[in-house]
This record gives sequence, structure tokens and C-alpha cells, in this order.
Amino acid sequence: MSEFQTKVSPDSETFARNRKDMLALVERMRALEARAAAKSEERRPVFDKRGQLSPRERVSALLDPGLPFLELYNMASYLVDDPDPDTSIPGASIILGIGYVEGVRAMVFADDAGINAGAMTQKSVDKALGAIAIAERQKLPFIHLVESAGADLMRYTVELWAHGGGMFAGLARLSAAGIPVITVLHGASTAGGAYQPGLSDYVIGVRGNGMAMLAGAALVQAATGEAAQDADLGGAEMHAATTGLVEYLAANDAHGIEIAREVVSGLGWKACGPALPVCAEPLLPPDQIAGVVPVDYRTPCDMREVAARIADGSDLREFKPDFGPATLCLQARIMGQPVGLIGNNGPLDPDGAAKATHFLQAMDQAGTPVVFLNNTTGYMVGTASERAGMIKHGAKMIQAVTNLRVPKITLYTGASFGAGNYGMCGYAFGADFLFTWPNAMTGVMGGAQAALTMEQVARRTAERKGVEADEARLAAQRAKITAHFDRQSDAFYTSGRVLDMGMIDPRDTRAVLGFCLHTCQEARARQLNPNSFGVARI
Repeated sequence: MSEFQTKVSPDSETFARNRKDMLALVERMRALEARAAAKSEERRPVFDKRGQLSPRERVSALLDPGLPFLELYNMASYLVDDPDPDTSIPGASIILGIGYVEGVRAMVFADDAGINAGAMTQKSVDKALGAIAIAERQKLPFIHLVESAGADLMRYTVELWAHGGGMFAGLARLSAAGIPVITVLHGASTAGGAYQPGLSDYVIGVRGNGMAMLAGAALVQAATGEAAQDADLGGAEMHAATTGLVEYLAANDAHGIEIAREVVSGLGWKACGPALPVCAEPLLPPDQIAGVVPVDYRTPCDMREVAARIADGSDLREFKPDFGPATLCLQARIMGQPVGLIGNNGPLDPDGAAKATHFLQAMDQAGTPVVFLNNTTGYMVGTASERAGMIKHGAKMIQAVTNLRVPKITLYTGASFGAGNYGMCGYAFGADFLFTWPNAMTGVMGGAQAALTMEQVARRTAERKGVEADEARLAAQRAKITAHFDRQSDAFYTSGRVLDMGMIDPRDTRAVLGFCLHTCQEARARQLNPNSFGVARI
């Protein structure tokens, strides 16, 4: 490999402008994350009155101090339940991520009962399903800190109920696969939510506050006429002594977290991947990425400059650099892990797609993970491209991406449009991890392109009819279509709809990739003990 020679000057006006624009988007992301935390904190008097820890305090107490925690789906539900960007709360009432508990890498899922009592909406379900899928694929113990009002009936849809069943099925699959499901019952878990501790392998109930019941006292009286108390219907003490749903009874939240850590420690799941190798830091600082990449995808950017700021020693080996040169195929190491990187310096043309297909197959043969740095407006169109076999070469690339057996990690770093998104391992293509930068734009095409396409259709229609095109009407149509497409392409909009696994600061890219690569490596090294049905409560 050879050290990459940058052409970017950190002292240039272009670098300064890019950095200012990018950091403004990062600040918007951080402000939204803080909005969710502040909203949850408003309920602190209720937690204090009950003698409880807040949801974020529970997560903090569970995790090993000083070790990394990778938050997932941080923008989920933003602009969905509340379309007002000034008031919409991201996070979908769930705190979620991968962290270390007693030295074991684990999926941590905490209901944020500080927001709408932890009630779940459609994007809460999507976030939960994503968490379960990642835990299953990466062989991560699943730890659920429960306190939720269940489904948000004010936002009920039949899809919410139907998709919610996937959470039950997912927990059953985890247990059957040999992946432990551990629940701490901090507060109420009612109706369908009561089955979540029921589907857990270990349940810790907090005395006085933890409850799991199919129906609370009010509903029971309305449905049957029976006058009962919530504690008798589903209190942690009752479940510990009568039903056997609770294995361990905790005195309070902190004690419940302590028991959960002890359960994880007792699994014998010490890190089974190889010791992390000593690796060279990039010679070009990752912090510079904020100034390297323009926030407007229409401004050209050499993705080698990004790769050199995440690769060990800024060392890159380029595969077929002179063939299909707009498609970059690079080999490097990230945090000591060998990787193949595919990036875009323009549309994917036939030669670029053919090169990428060859490269992907070579990486698969070598067992080398692939990182996709998305920055493409799509596959090339036009007579020359069609005659050069764009369809078949693009299809081969999509086949190769789909069927890769090695870990796949995708980053939306700029544009990711049309079938180019598919060829670059977009949402539907089974990436182990998929993150977006706040400047990214994804969708079928850019707003300007969509508007121009429809304008050409309107002009040809007018021409066939032998009438003059209405320029004022076309201008209004152009503005409307552009806004409609660009609004839906924006990273904050798409991330809110759980079309990625979270939004990250571009400057954190190397750290995030290193964490994900080692998560995948550890999963591949771990041997599970599956069974037919999971751990059953009989």
C-alpha cells in the first residue's frame, strides 16, 4: 500500500466553507438529540417520587464506564409523528445502542418512559425490530430495560399492531439461536408489552414499581367487573412468588441493574474475538473530513480524501485505478482490520460497475469486509451507456452486493440515488450496519432531476397537442416537484423514517467503522448453543 497524497488544503476558503456548513448540520443533529434528552428529563419529578432512576441513568449504570457505546437509530421518528421540525422529538421513545456490560458486547434497549410514558409508535416498532435483527446477526445478548405504556393508542394504526408481532417473534428467535434475552422490569409492561418479559430468558423485577400484566385494574373492572389492584394483577413481587415470571427480585432500579450485570457476567461470554492489534492512526486527521466533503452533493469531491482520513496510516491500494475511474475500489486497514472500500467520484458507468463486481467477488473470496462510501447520482444513462451494457453490468454489481458473504457496512456520505443506491448496498441490501451523515441525500433521484423530467413530459405533451406550453404553470410545477423530492431525500427526513441505523458526525466515521468491524469480527468468531424453541417458562 502507499500513503495517499492529499490535494486538500485545510487553509483554503473551500475547506473552511465546507467545514462550516457540515458542522452546522452536525450541530442540528446534536440539538435534536438534546431535545429528546431534555423532554425525558421533564419527567424526573415522577421518577424521583417513585424512587427510580431516569431511563438514561439506567443505561449509564448498566454500561461499563469508559468503554464505547454506539447509539443506533438516534433520529427515529423525527418528522413522523410530529411533522413540525421545531417541535418533533427524535428517538421514538427508546434509548438504543451497542455497548459493553461486564466486558461483554451487548445490545442495550431502554424504554424512555420520560417521553409519553414510553408509549410506542410505528417507528418505535421499526427501531425495535432493527435492534433485534442486529442482535441476531451480530450474536449480541439483548438487554431490555422496561417501562412502557405499550402502544400509543392515540397514534394507533393496524400496521403498528401487525408489525409489533415481529418483536415477539424476534425475541423468540434470539432465545432459540442461543442469544440470551435479559429484561429488567423497572415499571409497567402491559398488554402486548407484557409478553416481552414473558419471552425473555431472565427477568429481574423491581419491587414496588415493576409490573407485567395483560390488563390493568381499570380495564379488568370494565371488562369483567372484577375489582383488583395492579400489584395483585402483575406486580413484580407477585410474579416472583406466584407465576415464576420473575427470576430475581430487586430492591430498586440500581439493584436491578446490578443483578442484570451479574447475569451477563455469569453467561461466560467474554470477548471471543482476537485482541485488537496496534494500528497506526491516519496521517490525515479524521477531523478534517468535515472540511473535505461539501454538503451539496452536486459539488465534486474525491472520495479518496475521505478514505485516507479513516484508513490506518492513510495507506490505500487502489484496484484498477484507470478502468472505470469514477468508481473507486480501494484496499486499506481500519483499526487493524483489512477492508475493501468502494466509493464514487461520479455516476456508476458500465466499466465502473464491472470493476466493482470483480472487486466485490475478490473481497468475498478473501473474507474481507466491504465498506461502501455512497456518493453517486446513480447508474449512467444515455445512448453510449446503454450500448455499453449498463443494464447487465449494473445488474451484475447488484447481484454481487446482494450475495456478499462478508460483513457489509454502508455510509451515506453525499448522494445515493436510484439504482445506484442499490448497487452501493443501500437500505434493502442487508448491510450489517448502515449510517448516514447529516448532509446525505437519498431517493429515486434529485429534486431538480425529477422536476426537469416532468417538465420535459409536459412540454412534449403540449407539442403533440399543438399548443404552447404554459411557462408560469411549468415554473410552479418545477418548484413544487423539486421541493417534494428534496424534502424526502434529506438525511434528517429519511433517518427519521428508520431508513438507516442512525446519523453520525462525519468526524466520528473511523471510530464508528472500527467499532462495527470488530463487532462483526467477534460475531463470526462466537459459537452459539441453539435449541428448538428458546428458553421456555413452564
